[in-house]
Amino acid sequence: MSNRVEPRTLAGFMELLPNEQILFNQMKETIEKTYQRYGFLPLDTPIIELSEVLLAKAGGETEKQIYRFEKGDTDLSLRFDLTVPLAKYVAKNYGNLSFPFRRYQIGKVYRGERAQKGRYREFYQCDIDIIGDGELDIINDAELPSVIYTLFKELGFDDFTIKINNRKLLNGLFESLSQNIESIEILRIIDKIEKIGKDAVISELEKLGLNNEDINKIIKFIEIDGTTDEKLEKIENLEIENETYKNGLNEIKEVIKYVRIFGIPEQNFRLDLTIARGLDYYTGTVYETFLNNYRELGSVCSGGRYENLAEYYTDKKLPGVGISIGLTRLFYKLNELNIIKAEKKSVSEILIVPMMENLQKPIEIANTLRSAGINTEIYLNNKKLKAKMKYADKLQIPYVMVIGEDEISSNIFKIKNMETGEEKTITSEELKNANNIFNENILKFTGKA
Repeated sequence: MSNRVEPRTLAGFMELLPNEQILFNQMKETIEKTYQRYGFLPLDTPIIELSEVLLAKAGGETEKQIYRFEKGDTDLSLRFDLTVPLAKYVAKNYGNLSFPFRRYQIGKVYRGERAQKGRYREFYQCDIDIIGDGELDIINDAELPSVIYTLFKELGFDDFTIKINNRKLLNGLFESLSQNIESIEILRIIDKIEKIGKDAVISELEKLGLNNEDINKIIKFIEIDGTTDEKLEKIENLEIENETYKNGLNEIKEVIKYVRIFGIPEQNFRLDLTIARGLDYYTGTVYETFLNNYRELGSVCSGGRYENLAEYYTDKKLPGVGISIGLTRLFYKLNELNIIKAEKKSVSEILIVPMMENLQKPIEIANTLRSAGINTEIYLNNKKLKAKMKYADKLQIPYVMVIGEDEISSNIFKIKNMETGEEKTITSEELKNANNIFNENILKFTGKA
């Protein structure tokens, strides 16, 4: 009787083949390097937190999706985003941090959602936030689109749009219509206009009890069209006498001004008055980023400004602005649509193939190459040459160095380019200057030179 268990992975948890994992890691590394280029500091917080700390603000749907369990008499939960742990961290370490505090975090989060294609229960988020002590200048809101722009260019995309709005414009409009109480619900309906269309939005607003005049004003506002400057002029000409609205107008004008100073081309950003996201969280500037040729992906990077990050943990006011990329979902979708191709099957740049029993010399050569920063693998199993070359070919390792007794005695080694079949020779003496010789022989072919 067999006690074997079928090897299977839980629904909603991603596992990749090595070639896909290499590509995933390259994307993750690109994101991390871009965040660092803008001076964001690395942060890592525990995956497991005390439930009372993690769920201080949670409620409704979020709380239903939390993975929560007890260990002994301790009530624990898996983090469901990176923002709540950041709030705890800043409140806890307030006295040791320099403000504005600029941090990035790339890590796994957990949500017990209904598993479906492209939706994961365990997934990587890549976040940056700038946290102020008491206040945070609006210019910070203009820097984050610059990070988004740089990042998607680094990932190889050109045709994308960063949509920018300010929640105060919408909230001020609703206040001017005496719709403060229903503002969250109105925002939720407006946010769906691309999915459900204008008529369905009007119908839902009617069900909410809004009169035709107010509905027309809201629709007229979100349908304002034209270039970014034309839209700014039109929303200013509405002359809505409301303080919140005026603040939002001043802020969005300042953000657009500095977005241009940061050098983002006009075709890559747009003022979009329908963007409402994060209904009970974001209070000012909001962003959503779309790949124009792949709108079915939805927003690939989003975020915005919030008034008080850590209000549930401290009485200090800590305003901030941040963005987030759901990397696991983005990778899955890009891979599924063949926008990216996981072609690289190995991280090795050269395979050393020993054809002798005494491996001292091949190991010494491998050590030399590794010291020069070259990813070097030795084939250590006793197989025929054909099998060893097949291994290199299957993993598409760019270079192979076969080392036998003849090579050892002559001190001359051949490096074979597996793609072109071209061979270069190198002496044992030249190996001592591996940096020089391999810059010429290998690095220029592997993208490091």
